[in-house]
This record gives sequence, structure tokens and C-alpha cells, in this order.
Amino acid sequence: MEEADFSITAEEFVNEFKNLKSYLLDGYFSEMSEISRLEMMKNAGLNSKQIELVKSIFDNGLTDALYTVLLSLEGCSSIYQHQITYKLQDEAGNELTGELDILAYEAFHERK
Repeated sequence: MEEADFSITAEEFVNEFKNLKSYLLDGYFSEMSEISRLEMMKNAGLNSKQIELVKSIFDNGLTDALYTVLLSLEGCSSIYQHQITYKLQDEAGNELTGELDILAYEAFHERK
């Protein structure tokens, strides 16, 4: 592979997080998924309405966590205690930080 093959745009980087969220959300709540948690919830006595509530809470939690990580890389938020600006680069040396906060907002809050 050439070095250019290891390059990614900031938008593609943010979309990796968005796609991870979709994978986890869909997988946890799908009976056919290798990462399904439906059986666990049903064994705990949750009915379909309760499972939908858990899914909504999980959806919101993933959005909050992944969005916060992306904002934190820009220095717009703290990961927990410390608010630091980072410089993130792909393997080709292209900087990804600089617009992650805007792209993350669009991905997690505008494109539902």
C-alpha cells in the first residue's frame, strides 16, 4: 500500500465515530447480531417497551460520549477533568484536527 492509502479526511474520521455508534446501537438491539444484548435484557424481565427505553438511553449515551471525545480532541471540551487541545494526524501526516467540532456537531446532532 502506498502512503496515500493511509490518509483520511477529518470528515471521514468523524464518520468513523458515527458509524461505530450505529454499529453498536444496531448490534446491541438486533437478535441476529454477534454483539446482541437483547437476550440479556429479556432474561432480566424487560418487555419490548422497556427495551425501547433502554435503546433510547443507550443511543443518547453513545452520542454524548462520542461527541465529547471528538470535541475534546479540538480542545472544545474536557474528556473528564482536563481540557487540552490536541493535534491529531493520520498516518500520512495530514492533520485531522481543526474542524472536528463542527463536523461532529453535524454528524451527531444535525444528520439524524
